[in-house]
Amino acid sequence: MNPKAEASPTSLPASSQTSSSHPPTVATSSRLFPAGHLVPFILVVVLFFLWAIPNNLNDVLIRQFMKSFSITRFQAGLVQSASYMGYFLLAMPAAFLMRRVGYKLGFVTGLALLGVGALLFWPAALVGRYSFFLFALFVIGSGLSFLETAANPFIAQLGDPDSSERRLNFAQAFNPIGAMAAALIGTVFIFSGVELTPQQVAGQQASHTYQAYLRYETLRVVKPYVVIGAFALIWALLILRTKFPPIHSEHEDESGDRGHLRDLLRHPHFLLAVVAQFFYVGAQVGTWSYFISYVQDYAHQSEKIAGYFLTGTLAAFGVGRFASAWLMRFINPSKLMGAYGVANILLLTVAVLMPGRLGIWCVFLTSFFMSVMFPTIFALGLKGLGPNTKLGGSLLVMAIVGGAVLTPLMGFISEQTHSLALAYSVPLLAYAIIALYSFWGSQRRNPAALPG
Repeated sequence: MNPKAEASPTSLPASSQTSSSHPPTVATSSRLFPAGHLVPFILVVVLFFLWAIPNNLNDVLIRQFMKSFSITRFQAGLVQSASYMGYFLLAMPAAFLMRRVGYKLGFVTGLALLGVGALLFWPAALVGRYSFFLFALFVIGSGLSFLETAANPFIAQLGDPDSSERRLNFAQAFNPIGAMAAALIGTVFIFSGVELTPQQVAGQQASHTYQAYLRYETLRVVKPYVVIGAFALIWALLILRTKFPPIHSEHEDESGDRGHLRDLLRHPHFLLAVVAQFFYVGAQVGTWSYFISYVQDYAHQSEKIAGYFLTGTLAAFGVGRFASAWLMRFINPSKLMGAYGVANILLLTVAVLMPGRLGIWCVFLTSFFMSVMFPTIFALGLKGLGPNTKLGGSLLVMAIVGGAVLTPLMGFISEQTHSLALAYSVPLLAYAIIALYSFWGSQRRNPAALPG
């Protein structure tokens, strides 16, 4: 996953909480989903594909808004800040709501917020206010927070526990496909291919046609988001009208021990997992957000060619997920993640010091190695938390706010140093922190069981 590319289960059964860091055991005797539950299974699996589209369209919007609003990279980086603040602020309320009313209404709420936020792109474009777009992105991020918090635990618990890992892996496989679709949609339908030189801008300003050009570029974002919004609302109605099976652990016993925040302080491996997750999401989001600009700056390619490069690196992310799942049969997950972290440190060192075609391919390959990190950090962080597992999971969801912090930081560094390559030292540092967590911080140093 990618918070762009995958969800964080906050209420998985024990058999699935570590599924991201251990390859699934194929149980041929258990069904992928119980008889009679095919329709709700399909309705929810489609969500894994759906939420990847607005998440990864943000990478295209950053470049498009730099052009259509004539803003800096730092200002454009606020696209990710607005979206991930929605995730951060709504993750815990989403978990509390679904504990009371169940997953079905959680899905409907998330889809309604996603639909409304996407449709807000239309009036935002008509008004021509960048702040209006940021508000719409916040609403979208709030909806995606509901969807990601609900979908993984629902799929994991929909049927035989012995096949929960296979169900999750099957559902999550649609997320990278949605990410690639987003990059293609943005490249084909949002990017116009019209890029003005400073001389052309000056000429249009003199002839009073520049504002019309900016408005044309702003309006190009409307159609894809209107389609996304309409689809989300239709899907919400389908889910609302579909009978969903009861999930045994969906409603918690009010008298049961739900854990305590202070108990989590006794687990250094969990606290360090939150830190690692913060830096991982920041590295992932920042890398993809400025990759189009990196290709344009150092290979002098058009925005459409750069968009196709973004599509390719997202495909590498998907390939890396499947390859890593196979490698975990033979290699300890934390050691594999550590090796991948070292690989990305080396690749980004080249990208920072030697920007150009070689640097582009180095940034391109980091997606393959980052693919294993989010689920592995999540699974390692939850080990041994006992009754605090769900609370810990919610905090790990909130750690994705790293995408809202490190992305504009990269834009700020790029502006101050006049070097986008140097801005990639931010994800380089993040991977160094992840490597340290993999080899050292993920080890449980307080194995004593928590009081029940």
